[in-house]
Amino acid sequence: MLKNIHKSIDEIYPEMVEIRRYLHQYPELSFQETKTAKYIADYYEQLEIPYEANIGGNGVIATLKGGKPGKTVALRADFDGLPIQDEKDVPYKSKFPGIMHACGHDGHTATLLTLAKVMKEYQDELEGTIVFLHQHAEEYAPGGAKPMIESGALKNVDAVFGNHLWATLPVGVLQTSKSVMMAGADRFELTIQGQGGHGAYPQETKDAIVIASEVVSQLQQIVSRRLDPLKTAVITIGMFEAGNAFNIIADRAKLTGTVRHMDVDVQEIIIEEMEKIVKGICISNDAAYTFDYVKGYPPLMNHPEEAEIVLKASKNIVEIHKAEETLPYMAGEDFAYYTMEKPGAFFFTGANKKGNPYPHHHPKFDIDEKSLPIAAKTLIGAYFGYQRS
Repeated sequence: MLKNIHKSIDEIYPEMVEIRRYLHQYPELSFQETKTAKYIADYYEQLEIPYEANIGGNGVIATLKGGKPGKTVALRADFDGLPIQDEKDVPYKSKFPGIMHACGHDGHTATLLTLAKVMKEYQDELEGTIVFLHQHAEEYAPGGAKPMIESGALKNVDAVFGNHLWATLPVGVLQTSKSVMMAGADRFELTIQGQGGHGAYPQETKDAIVIASEVVSQLQQIVSRRLDPLKTAVITIGMFEAGNAFNIIADRAKLTGTVRHMDVDVQEIIIEEMEKIVKGICISNDAAYTFDYVKGYPPLMNHPEEAEIVLKASKNIVEIHKAEETLPYMAGEDFAYYTMEKPGAFFFTGANKKGNPYPHHHPKFDIDEKSLPIAAKTLIGAYFGYQRS
């Protein structure tokens, strides 16, 4: 049956592309994806596959119960866009200024929708139940996964698998991990309040830029000098906002950044050390501060047995010429919440478009659409693999 399913997936490829390009033209930001959610729900309505909408927000869940007994497996795709201006010169360029699908979620959605259409034709022969889990708001913490789970998205589910089209991997390459797949991703904001004044009289001021610069330098020593060298983490200052004139010493500076980590013990050390550094530097400079640290997505932990199922599934897909275990990526993903609740695995499907070297979240980001059927075949292969496990 799997060979016939693969053939059906190949035959539906034009529709995959059509859906992906339509969604690419009409992206919606995290927690605002009402029209996209309706598009997904309407698609299942036409397929006559039972579904529920407004799960944990804008989430949509469709359920295809097979004609034979078996396990229940959830397959997940996300569908939110990003606040980025689309700079590609393509017919399917985003029609909404300042919003685009710069991470492949349009492709994820097209993959899962058309896979559902294919599997509807095989429903009577199907063992178990497929849960098509369409998640909103992956891009912005607290994300859509957690509220969907809290609303019962994984109730009665035995395992969950997810795919990410990965634009920096060649088409035909698949990656997964049997442990940590992606990092925990936090964010923080630090505001330092000094005392401004004329640039000619620094002795009368408390220079917020100088103080903040000292904080930036010291924070980088947490990873290099305060963590076990065998542990890993990243502390990045992404924004440094201060000053409004060339000859005025700034009274206020704001730092905004992210922390990436692989385990919660390291996360707690980093939070503690950041607070010590900020407090110490501000006290020594007689400055006030506010420090807000927001814990984001936890590290994404794959289960080894389910990751092995993904690797085995790839062997039956002729388009995949390389399937491998990968070291963890420092990017974050709220698929982490699913594998905290149920056995499962996340994997990357190579989607690099020749002539388009731009990474995820870039204004010129794009994917090779030939990756879509590969992702669909891997997802359904994982489903069948889990049924036999």
